[in-house]
Amino acid sequence: MDLGKAASVAVRSLMPNKPHHAQWLITRKCNYRCVGCNVWGEQDKNELSAGEIKKGLDLLKELGVVEIVFSGGDPLLREDAGEIIEYASKYFVTTVYDNGSMAAKKVDALRTVDFVAISIDSLDAAKMDAIKGVKGSLEKALNSVEVLRKEGINVAVTPTISQKNLYEILDMTKYFTAQGIPVWYCLYSFDVSTDVNQLFRIGKANDEFLITDKQAMVDLCDSLLELKKKNKNILMTNQLLKALRSLYAEDKRIWKCRALQNFLIIDHLGRIGGCHSHNFAGSVFDLPKLWKTKKFDELRRLYHECTQCTYLCYIFYSLHGGPGGNLSLARQQWRNANLLLQNHNRQHSLLSEQPNSIQTAP
Repeated sequence: MDLGKAASVAVRSLMPNKPHHAQWLITRKCNYRCVGCNVWGEQDKNELSAGEIKKGLDLLKELGVVEIVFSGGDPLLREDAGEIIEYASKYFVTTVYDNGSMAAKKVDALRTVDFVAISIDSLDAAKMDAIKGVKGSLEKALNSVEVLRKEGINVAVTPTISQKNLYEILDMTKYFTAQGIPVWYCLYSFDVSTDVNQLFRIGKANDEFLITDKQAMVDLCDSLLELKKKNKNILMTNQLLKALRSLYAEDKRIWKCRALQNFLIIDHLGRIGGCHSHNFAGSVFDLPKLWKTKKFDELRRLYHECTQCTYLCYIFYSLHGGPGGNLSLARQQWRNANLLLQNHNRQHSLLSEQPNSIQTAP
């Protein structure tokens, strides 16, 4: 992160009454068939052009957004992904999600990004393939991690916690973090709404993935909180892990959603909402004039009382809201970026000597 970008991020982090984070689902295209998701079954070739996305990014910057996450589908399936990422990386803390199949092929498109998040849900190759719906998914994902590290691109692994892999998460965390590969998590969730105007559809509940062993989930949170005391490569805050623990131990949500306050989401057509689970609320191109309207205030109240989802990113940015929370997030991003840079420098010589240091677990 250069000084100009750092200064801009710092100023925007302290701006009151503005969103800190935006997730932009820049494509509905996907080359995987994940069992817990139906995006691949409802693909859409229509999407904004790179020029339109850049215009939208300019508006987000003016509004005060600090972080951009590009996801999809798989954003790297876009031929112009590099152009979009390079532009966003000038102004935002920028993260790109990849299912593991594309990052190694799109290294040049990722050179300016702050973080690349690779989805790995199991170190058992057969189970990983069953979850992702394609063969060779684990090998491709591990190869992407290794290639990105060798190229000096900050990479982290992002397992989606579900009943399918609940008992593996702690071992997976130790496996990757021991190699200096940071880990943060997603949590299996699903659509509750059936409204045709819902912003973005993930899929209905899948019994294989629904977490039924709540005590195991509580134990996992406790173990990760303890592990974090000596492991800086777990990129989750204690507040988030404690909120997750409370949810499964007491069926209690200790947060109120701050959608359309501290975060928002944009789909492949440029439609916006506080989160994907509710109906779209307008266009990114109208966002500056919508932000302080009564319509958005009413939506904020609706989101504030919503208890539909357990998406960790939404919970995270709800827990860390307001200017004070934004400053804390900015500091954490600096720590994470410095950590990843240190890890890369430390591992570079080791990788040169041991080019196959990341192996598929038995």
